[in-house]
Amino acid sequence: MAHDMQHDDEGSEALGLRKIIHVDMDAFFASVEQRDNPELLGKPVAVGGAGGRGVVAAASYEARKFGVRSAMPSITAKRLCPDLIFVRHRFDAYKEASRTIRKIFEHHTPHVEPLSLDEAYLDVTQDRLGIGSATRIAELIRQEIRAKTKLTASAGVSYNKFLAKLASDQNKPDGVCIIRPGEGADFVAELPVRRFHGIGPKGAEKMARLGIETGADLAARRIDFLRENFGKQADYLYRAARGIDLRPVRAHRVRKSVGGERTFSEDISAGSALRETLANIIDIVWNSIEKSGAKGRTVTLKMKYNDFQTITRSRSIDDVISGKGQFAAIASGLLEETLPLPMPIRLMGLTLSNLEGAKGAEPPRDEAQLSLL
Repeated sequence: MAHDMQHDDEGSEALGLRKIIHVDMDAFFASVEQRDNPELLGKPVAVGGAGGRGVVAAASYEARKFGVRSAMPSITAKRLCPDLIFVRHRFDAYKEASRTIRKIFEHHTPHVEPLSLDEAYLDVTQDRLGIGSATRIAELIRQEIRAKTKLTASAGVSYNKFLAKLASDQNKPDGVCIIRPGEGADFVAELPVRRFHGIGPKGAEKMARLGIETGADLAARRIDFLRENFGKQADYLYRAARGIDLRPVRAHRVRKSVGGERTFSEDISAGSALRETLANIIDIVWNSIEKSGAKGRTVTLKMKYNDFQTITRSRSIDDVISGKGQFAAIASGLLEETLPLPMPIRLMGLTLSNLEGAKGAEPPRDEAQLSLL
């Protein structure tokens, strides 16, 4: 599938389509650990804490075969894979590798939109070296990454961001997939909807109840049906099911916040259960913060009661939050201020905002607000 695309690329330019590459490093954190400690090569490795409240930040492919995944509680991961080797994260090493990879991208195009330390979109419609073929550029980038970092990357090549991201996941690890102009709708038709970016387990469950399991099922639904059932996500779903995505690669995109939330299978209200849940969310969100390289000054705690009212509490400090300990202390303080809760909650989330470099980011005063969602 990875034959020379020079001719195909010229055709795509004639159609006014972009040439987009999505590069995604393979099991990035775990691969850096295996590279730097050869004793870990070929073994199931998880980056994260092995303790009772630890969370897996990344898993090697050997560990993934057992079902180990990022954001999974470490105790669950160890149960799935008794031989799992836990290593503490070394974000300086990951950032160093990421900087090298970014320079390789920028050697080929100024249009680079990083999504995290280990993945990015590149627009190579006009590439710096005049190579012309997006497929050739993707192969050169993968070769340069391997030569300079001893790590492997997978790449997706297509005419828009949505398809390029799908493609990079298709032949992992260490693979390339090309979706040419005219092939997008057919490629998407065969995919389970769970593969669509932005559709989580809950969304996929809802779609299954409505008889939508593949891209083809989704494409068969009228836009008014999608709007009725999926609200503001409907237009995205309608276009995605047809392989259409008009979003440009944004080289200077400013991220406003980093966060995460968890919906519980059973409502919780006891202080001890709430504190334990918060500790797990702190682990997961701090991993995301480190991965994104974000630095911020405002922590927001969000809780949704079982009557669907949402409460948020925020606290800002004068300087950026210095580490996980300070982030956890602020988050815990926000929780303690709300106890005892007037009723059980069904969801809890944490966000770091007021990020460095974000425009118009005035530190809000300590606040508690109640809104109906």
